[in-house]
Amino acid sequence: MATILVNQDLCTRCGICSVVCPVSIVDPADENSLPRVQDARAGMCIRCGHCEVSCPSQALLLNYLPDEKTSLPAGAGIISAEDLGVYLKRRRSVRHFTKEPVPRETVAGILDIARYAASGGNGQPVQWLIVHDPTEVHRLAGLSIDWMKTLQGSSHPMSGYIPSLVAAWESGYDPVCRGAPHLAIAHIPEGNPVATVDVLIALTHFDIVAPAFGVGTCWAGFLSMAAAAHKPLQVALALPAGRTYAYAVMFGHPQYKTYGIPRRNPVQVIWR
Repeated sequence: MATILVNQDLCTRCGICSVVCPVSIVDPADENSLPRVQDARAGMCIRCGHCEVSCPSQALLLNYLPDEKTSLPAGAGIISAEDLGVYLKRRRSVRHFTKEPVPRETVAGILDIARYAASGGNGQPVQWLIVHDPTEVHRLAGLSIDWMKTLQGSSHPMSGYIPSLVAAWESGYDPVCRGAPHLAIAHIPEGNPVATVDVLIALTHFDIVAPAFGVGTCWAGFLSMAAAAHKPLQVALALPAGRTYAYAVMFGHPQYKTYGIPRRNPVQVIWR
């Protein structure tokens, strides 16, 4: 099966597809032939689509899910630097949520965008466990508290915080998931050294995209620490065989709105 399909009536033989290919497998066109990928190198294709989307004349089609090709209308997706800057600067970690659930179709819309996050070699190793049931979120938070209780009196860096966290839980407040109705848990293949970075990129996409859907997020640090060390929590998560917990974000509808942008430290940079 051909790796790329080229429309000879549209191809201008500009050579861009060959230049932008990350693995350098697209032979450039010449006066007698169109761009092509030789069969011997077809297995090196990572299906990133750079060749296809960089073709000015739209003559090239990556032969991977060809029916799903989407063309960009002129001007689509262009955001001014000012608008994008304000959107990102106003992003907040949400720790107070309403009881209103986020519809599954809304979550699916966020994930549909997050799946376009960059990954090493276009490996796309990140998969998701969405805990949509608030009762299950609360149960996982309780298992995290159980783990915290094992740290009391130990030399663990968190040990000094444990009494107040446990006391909050026992008084009816959830200091782990902050009463969020949902969790987005990202998991990756065991033993994949690149995936540990890929998953942070994917989670960041989820985190950044969510507010556009009216959804607030907060990175679930306590839950993630517990998931790395507490067997009962690992069992409760029941991830597929060969997959390992990476990190999670809690999410839901924010209880409060934001009306400004807080201050941050000046950027520290070394120029060379």
